[in-house]
Amino acid sequence: MAALSEAVARDGDVFLCDPNWGDNERAQLADLASPVAPGPREAGWLMIPTGGTSGKLKFARHDGGTLAAAVHGFARHFGLARVNAVGVLPLHHVSGLMAWMRCALTGGEFLPLDWREVAAGARPVLAEKPDGCVISLVPTQLERLLQDEGAVAWLKRFRIIFLGGAPAWPDLLDRAAAQGLPLSLGYGMTETAAMVTALRPGEFLAGRRDCGPALPHATVRIGADDTIVIAGDSLFRGYHPHWRDGGEFETADRGRLNPQGHLHILGRRDAVIITGGEKVEPAEIEALLRGTGQFPDLAVLGLPDARWGQLLVVVYPGNAHPDFHAVIRATNRLADYKRPKSYIPLVGAWPTTASGKLNVAGLVERVIAQLKVRR
Repeated sequence: MAALSEAVARDGDVFLCDPNWGDNERAQLADLASPVAPGPREAGWLMIPTGGTSGKLKFARHDGGTLAAAVHGFARHFGLARVNAVGVLPLHHVSGLMAWMRCALTGGEFLPLDWREVAAGARPVLAEKPDGCVISLVPTQLERLLQDEGAVAWLKRFRIIFLGGAPAWPDLLDRAAAQGLPLSLGYGMTETAAMVTALRPGEFLAGRRDCGPALPHATVRIGADDTIVIAGDSLFRGYHPHWRDGGEFETADRGRLNPQGHLHILGRRDAVIITGGEKVEPAEIEALLRGTGQFPDLAVLGLPDARWGQLLVVVYPGNAHPDFHAVIRATNRLADYKRPKSYIPLVGAWPTTASGKLNVAGLVERVIAQLKVRR
């Protein structure tokens, strides 16, 4: 936080970077940062790493205008005069950064915590504040905390628990609702300075499971082929070193809007698997399998196949020991073409992008190489 504040005060171009980047990511950073010339402050000076499902590093350009629009739209949507937040997500990712920015720009209090210590039981008592306190989690973090009665009691003290970063499986959401946790499901990305739609906690506890309506600073519509299209003042200025001239931004995601204007996510446009001529959304299969509780992590992939075009497979960590009787009972509820043809334990670490997301292309390569060795 101190380093970012100092960098911003120097009126130059600021790059947010992951301290865990290796030589490959640092080389990409050097190539991207080198064209930046010193000069007066202009729009698009804050570079936030992003990268989708590929391994290539990209930076979305933001500035005080885009961040402020996102913060004020957020505060209006949830009726918060001041945002007070506990932060357990990395500050070099947009979700962690915006948790801090919401507090800084509304005069609230931001308390950064180490996630490992929180998971181990170090959870501070939350001070009573007029606007309460909020926290942002990813689904795997919520899953971990739901297994601890003390953690559940701690979570109940938050006014809002934002859940994002990856699709949440239905069983996880149902268990959170059964505990009365004030969850807010939403949709957003680095390019939009985090969330642009959000479900209010009361709606979640009443049984809704969509991503809510657009926040006041944004508009969301569905374009061709169910593509989610966004407009608003929090949209990024372009991918460094390039600029975008404003207007709508066509995402890589597919969705639909219900009659109330709430967004439902259908999956990524580039993730659809076509097997035997049928289209399969990996997110649907992954949500079902995560709900069985048999996999600490998993990914549904389409491997090249002469018969099927793409062979539907499930990859999971090699040290896991799933009960496949439970797995098969769950997948029997799916249409035949949606049932995975194979389950593959992956040896070693999973490949990730520079922004920390799963590198799907890299994972496919790893799985194909592993299968060749076995043969």
